[in-house]
Amino acid sequence: MLDLIQTALTERRSLLETLHAENSDCYRLFHGVNEGCAGLTVDRYGPQLLIQTFHQPITEAQAAEIHQLVEGFLGCSLASVYNDRSSANSRRRDDFRVDDWQGVAHELGVRYRIKGKHEGQDPLLFLDMRAGRRWMQQHAAGKSVLNLFSYTCGVGVVAAAAGASRVLNVDFSTRSLDIGRQNAELNGLDDSQISFFQSDFFTAAKQLAGIPIKQRVGRGRKPKPFPKIEAEQFDLVFLDPPRWAKSAFGTVDLIRDYPSVLKPALLATKPGGQLICANNVFSVNYEDWLETVQRCAIKAGCPVQQVTRLVPETDFPSPDGLFPLKLVVLQL
Repeated sequence: MLDLIQTALTERRSLLETLHAENSDCYRLFHGVNEGCAGLTVDRYGPQLLIQTFHQPITEAQAAEIHQLVEGFLGCSLASVYNDRSSANSRRRDDFRVDDWQGVAHELGVRYRIKGKHEGQDPLLFLDMRAGRRWMQQHAAGKSVLNLFSYTCGVGVVAAAAGASRVLNVDFSTRSLDIGRQNAELNGLDDSQISFFQSDFFTAAKQLAGIPIKQRVGRGRKPKPFPKIEAEQFDLVFLDPPRWAKSAFGTVDLIRDYPSVLKPALLATKPGGQLICANNVFSVNYEDWLETVQRCAIKAGCPVQQVTRLVPETDFPSPDGLFPLKLVVLQL
């Protein structure tokens, strides 16, 4: 295992030099599924090293060896965290544990709050989405931006920092949006530059798109209230939904029904604007998914004029090019 990690580190030397020059200290150091040890990932988040296992756990001694190897290669001291996520649904075996420790990491010059063991399961910043955040940084200046399923608002924060005229982050999780607010504060952003809307995706996106709200109501039960927002279209819309989620207002299902989340996002995009959309399910074929996306856009009256594919950067190697994360920019 250590030999494989050493090889991966050596192969990343040039990439890390480039990232460090861009003021980025967040990256994947070992992508086990394609580097010889499926289920093991080693990530740097600024001052913290995050080791995770998804199939078979490793020992504390093995985690310490990885930590020592990485520190020696990078020439710096890192706080180390090991998360065994080999339980069902990739949950941390110690998900009851929340550390007091937290720090700040950097990507493309933007600062982000990090914490290896927090109330949730996933890291507070998804590293394979750097390609999307990089694109947003390069294109957001002067544009209005809608960030749907915003999680901790990495895309929204980088857009605001790049000079977007307006950024609206939408997520159901108050906890995630609170981290997003911290990220905004870390970068000196205020309410005039970036805002946060806690809401179910379907109620928020449909209101923005001007689509009537429907919900499932059981016999004898009253409809659930939801926060109101005025219809509005944006120059850039970012759509990164989870694999599956269900609420009274709709179901997110990236395998069987991507159009249910795509249609309101399309209609919330200005004519001539751009929609950046993602599907992170490995079993979904890229070409089949893209065909579904383009067909949905035509039915919604927003035909796609041009498609630009964004792929994860080279710290996420994929010899066959079959990345779990499929990410495209749709020019409408």
